[in-house]
Parts: sequence; C-alpha cells; structure tokens
Amino acid sequence: MFPTVSAVVLNDRGEILLGQRSDNGQWSLPAGLMDPGEQPAEAIVREVLEETAVQIKVERLAGVALHEVTYPNGDHCQMLNTWFRCRAVGGEARVNDSESIAVGWFAMDGLPELSPFAHRRIRTALEDGAPAWFAQPGETP
Repeated sequence: MFPTVSAVVLNDRGEILLGQRSDNGQWSLPAGLMDPGEQPAEAIVREVLEETAVQIKVERLAGVALHEVTYPNGDHCQMLNTWFRCRAVGGEARVNDSESIAVGWFAMDGLPELSPFAHRRIRTALEDGAPAWFAQPGETP
C-alpha cells in the first residue's frame, strides 16, 4: 500500500490540467507518491510542478479513497489517494519529467478518455461547497 496524492488543477478558463502517462499512454490527473515526512498538500504542489511545470495553490481537500492499480509489468498495488482541488497560479504547462509524454489543459466537454476513478475525482473536486468525498464501507471509488 502506498500513500499517493492527485490534483484537479483548474486554470482561469475553467480547464483541467492532464498528463499523458509515459508508462501506459493513458491520460490522467497529475499525481504521485508522497515522500517520507511530507504532508499531502505539500506533496501535490511538488508533484504538479515536477510533472507539468505548473505552480498551484491548493484550494481544498476533495476526497480520499483506496484504489487498486495494476501496472503494465504486472505489479499490483493498493494506493491510498488523497486528492485536492487546486488553482494554477504560475508556470506554463509542459512535459517536465519522464513520467509524461504530453501535458495540456482540457475543457470539460473535451476531455480525453479517462479512468472512472479520474472522473470521480474530477466530479468531487468541482462540487463547490461539498465536503470531501470518501468511500463508504464496501464502496469502490
């Protein structure tokens, strides 16, 4: 089990920041593993900057859930993901490390194919005034 963070980053046009992963070619929200001793909000600020060169401000906690991931090499992991609604405050979106092959801003009506878990995180982050989402016993994200 790994502690992870992810972000629904919005710009001033209401677009969402996504990256196309280099390991499987799928589009996803900026995300990553927390470093030892790092707070979740600190981790997502670092991860978004490392992956996309975009500086963000964390606006609120949007949710937390355990989800399973199987990597192309067959490794199977459980990720405890904490996700945040964030606002872009600087930088220019671009590929900034080897984890992505493309980075870009997408309008809600023009999103590429995303996992159901990514859609869950986007929906919960965009609900203004809503409390943080969490899976009920027996529910999957």
